[in-house]
Amino acid sequence: MNKFYNSIQDEIATLKKNRNAIILAHNYQMGDIQDVADFTGDSLRLAQEAAKTTKDVIVFCGVHFMAETASILCPDKKVLVPDLEAGCSLADMIRPEDIREWKQKHPAGVVVCYINTSASVKAECDYCCTSSNAEKVVASISPDKEILFVPDFFLGTYVKQKTGREKMELWRGYCPTHVLIQSHEIDKLRAEHPKAEFLMHPECGCLTKSMHLADRILSTEGMVRYVHESAAQEFIIATETGILHRLQKDHPEKTFIPASPQAVCSFMKMNDMEKLARALENLQYEVKVPKELADRARLPIERMLAIV
Repeated sequence: MNKFYNSIQDEIATLKKNRNAIILAHNYQMGDIQDVADFTGDSLRLAQEAAKTTKDVIVFCGVHFMAETASILCPDKKVLVPDLEAGCSLADMIRPEDIREWKQKHPAGVVVCYINTSASVKAECDYCCTSSNAEKVVASISPDKEILFVPDFFLGTYVKQKTGREKMELWRGYCPTHVLIQSHEIDKLRAEHPKAEFLMHPECGCLTKSMHLADRILSTEGMVRYVHESAAQEFIIATETGILHRLQKDHPEKTFIPASPQAVCSFMKMNDMEKLARALENLQYEVKVPKELADRARLPIERMLAIV
């Protein structure tokens, strides 16, 4: 922290004002970053906020593909990340050539990619989606079309079941953090907390075994909304533990229990307050998607934003 500031929060606030910047933080970020962000949310909400901001600089506290999405939507803005190494193992499980190969075999098929993909993968796809609107995106596609859903198998499984799509092939990718959430842990917690409502993210590896136990299967932003509306006082939360900070801050009178305390994304936690301050001070590290690639990737993202 610079010696001229009383706290790193003050330093970030001053630098943000001087740079005419906006700070976006994913729900899985550390609590102190969430607290200084202008907006905290899931991938869909943050993409929406990036698309409409009038600020010159966007500092994206999340992982790399999120900053790429902001760069695609805001080519005239400077998009920064606090740590360039904050990637996504799930996004790395699908490559552009995998999409091209499938399309060669299924020339009339449609590819739907989860937002947890690189810009180069999005550029090969027809639709993008988030966990908030994946079901609606798939339902909007003509039922006679073959669909490849990439890369998350568990989200795809949920969407396929909800929409009743028969011609839907699922890629075998997964989120290493969400697969740490196991059915036996949930069974134990439900027995220990019989009055608690159980909220599950559709990326969870235990989805196929435990989805019948869930009171709701929701994106992180869906969880935030549901807790606000629910009369329940206790909740079991099956997703990355970063969301607990926001839930507890918004509802100090309620109790939130992680389905697995081990469900921590190491990539999301690579960002910290010192790195955020340095990003604003030095305008580092910029994520800029090349125009030709951005132009191709923009259509599936815009289709995602149009279906909410």
